[in-house]
Amino acid sequence: MDTNKLKRFSTEVRNILLGGVAQRLNALGFKSDGTAAVKPEQLDGGAVFKGEVQTTDFHRKWVSLYKRMEGHPFREVAEEAAYTWFNRLMAIRIMVKNGLIPPVLEYESSEVRIPVIVTEARQGRVPPMDEALRQKLDALLPDDAMTNEQFALLIVAYCHSNPIIRKCFGRMADYTELLLPGNILKRDGFIDRLNAGDYLSDDDYRSPELIGWLYQFYISERKDEVFAKKGKFEAGEIPAATQIFTPGWIVKYMVQNTVGRIYLDNNPHSGIREGMKYLVEPDRPAPADAVCRIDDIRDLKMADLACGSGHILNECFDLLYQIYMEEGYSRRQAVEEIFRHNLTGVDIDTRARQLAMFALLLKACQKDRSFADAHCLPRVLDMPKCDRYTWRDTAGHFNSHYGMEADETINGELDDAFALMEHADTLGSIMRFNVSPQTAGYLRQAVRAYDDSPEDTGLFAPLADGMRLVLALTQKYPALVMNPPYMGGGNMNEVLGKYVKDNYADSKADLFSVFMEVCIGRLQEHGKYGMINMQSWMFLSSFERLRKTFLENYSIESMLHLGPRTFDELSGEVVQNTAFVICNNRSADAEGTYYRLIDGKNCDEKRRLFLSHICGNEDGQKIYYPHVRQRDFEKIPGCPIGYWVSEKMIEAFENPTLSKYGDAVQGLHTCDNNTFLRLWHEVSNSNIGLGYKNIEDTVLSQKRWFPINKGGSYRKWYGNQIFVINWKNDAEDIRKTGKGVLGSQTYALKPLLGWSDISSGNIAFRHFPCGFFFDVSGPSVFMKNSANTNCVMGMINSNTCNKIMKLIAPTLHYN
Repeated sequence: MDTNKLKRFSTEVRNILLGGVAQRLNALGFKSDGTAAVKPEQLDGGAVFKGEVQTTDFHRKWVSLYKRMEGHPFREVAEEAAYTWFNRLMAIRIMVKNGLIPPVLEYESSEVRIPVIVTEARQGRVPPMDEALRQKLDALLPDDAMTNEQFALLIVAYCHSNPIIRKCFGRMADYTELLLPGNILKRDGFIDRLNAGDYLSDDDYRSPELIGWLYQFYISERKDEVFAKKGKFEAGEIPAATQIFTPGWIVKYMVQNTVGRIYLDNNPHSGIREGMKYLVEPDRPAPADAVCRIDDIRDLKMADLACGSGHILNECFDLLYQIYMEEGYSRRQAVEEIFRHNLTGVDIDTRARQLAMFALLLKACQKDRSFADAHCLPRVLDMPKCDRYTWRDTAGHFNSHYGMEADETINGELDDAFALMEHADTLGSIMRFNVSPQTAGYLRQAVRAYDDSPEDTGLFAPLADGMRLVLALTQKYPALVMNPPYMGGGNMNEVLGKYVKDNYADSKADLFSVFMEVCIGRLQEHGKYGMINMQSWMFLSSFERLRKTFLENYSIESMLHLGPRTFDELSGEVVQNTAFVICNNRSADAEGTYYRLIDGKNCDEKRRLFLSHICGNEDGQKIYYPHVRQRDFEKIPGCPIGYWVSEKMIEAFENPTLSKYGDAVQGLHTCDNNTFLRLWHEVSNSNIGLGYKNIEDTVLSQKRWFPINKGGSYRKWYGNQIFVINWKNDAEDIRKTGKGVLGSQTYALKPLLGWSDISSGNIAFRHFPCGFFFDVSGPSVFMKNSANTNCVMGMINSNTCNKIMKLIAPTLHYN
């Protein structure tokens, strides 16, 4: 699959659709600020708009659009409508290419550029539609100049009548029907590009992953906009900010070493092992008392609580399908059992949830075409539209209708649960519900009753949706597999930030680490979860409490330390990843298998490194690290996951540290270096104060500029003495701003050993004589006894020190 072509296609058609929808909004009388410049006038039996007679149906839909525009920005309504048409028309094209429906959108021929659905209608073959719509269509069909209008009516009816489109994507808001771009059929427009073979191949269309990739690229420009803004991410921005597609082989590694490993532990002679080339085989079988026991294949339940467009769910489906086949089930039975019992997906993004359902249904249809009627749907949930009053106002009617009872305990627990769901669109799957076994039993019974007889859907559907979510987020699973959202605490809005601090104290630094806690809380005893996230949790001090908790209570069974360049769509060194499998099993003798893949230049090279070293280091490269004792990590200050460290290195941490010989200090911060710092040759040499040993003398000198250690490029021993700082009258000008962080000047102007805070390579220390200030980019060590300077300098500039620094400071920062 050529993702570059997919990205180009997605971004181009998004702009085409957005432009077309914006034109339709203008044509319907709406200005760019969302106000209506002109409104339809309702008459008996219809309406008049811009001098033309319209139907009552048009007036109703226009009023619905007007109300939507009152509460939402023009851009948001346009985005919503454009994407609604994008996902439905893409889904139709995908189903056509998979032989599930006739070629609805294809042109009659290269000469006759009219979609088949229109040609068929002109011959009397139309999709099911209500009588009013049929009469409107009949009035249009005799006029060949009205192709666009005919297509608009027909495609709306087709979307409503096709079971997969209807059940995966739901009914369109009625006003969306008015917003089908008028240029949808123009040359080089959206339908043109769908029918062209320039972007998507037939093999692409047969991949259930396609629509997920398209969605990621479709929202990529929106994602860039979100990251470009300053401040917190609002609820509506969280999905765009946190969507990223996991490379397929990493998904296989996670799935095979969780779902696959659990099945093999229970069925050691199973033939499915042959197809699992990313399975990390242990040297010896797990002890009988450490196996997650599965007596019935339907109990091998797996969840992805941030499932996005369903990539991981699809991989789990494939493996579970193989297992069911091995167990003797028919194809239809296997799919139905997987959908009903084994798979659960949850996501904060309704669009992503729709795509995950579609991708899974497509996969089911590829196994058995009978699923084209969508009679059995996968369990993929998004955030329900409900709150405390959904429960309070509806529970009595629900219980009376279905003959159920809820006592004081159930009422209280569900009152709290539904109150929390008021913020579900911000909190998503990290919500913690306090639900007793009694309440869980009530919820299971209630959901079964509703699903068996979904009466009064307008009243009871939000309540049932909330109940399903509470069950999904309180159930214990044998396996979870996830690529959680990445979002630092600084980007969390007030609701999310407070909830994380109150409920996830050990992991609050980032949303991905919060999900590490979420997963372990949702695992059965001896269950396993696989995850890919940022490697920062392995090393940084902000995750130290989280590491200690995991090292003391759970077992890291295997890890792929991926480092940078894991996602080919992301450039640079900032995003550095790790994928791992953790077991809910406490063992003092826990050992793990680790693969150091950080030197792979791209995702595929990392894959090749892993596969070529999955059982050893035959070519001499240190990739494979088996039998790494987990308890050894706690012997290293801060408990970093230093799996590559030798026993000798671990023993070294028992020796005295640098603090015995000197004080390591972080420097000042002017908050405006452009104003207060210069290169030494930019100012008069006569106004630079050199060699001063205390602040008092600098004040008496009346000089303005003094040397400062500001880090700089890689240089050992000496150098990078190029900047001067305005410190006249004890930094009078900086202090006047009220912004600078100058801190204590205890060490100012004393001889120092300095280094650069930021570096993608090795650390390098340099000697500075007396007379230098030092800033935040040039942290410094001040010797307690100058006689030790040369000895210490030789040690900290050694290869040994660099190896230690790679362990305790493996990111871009050496602070």
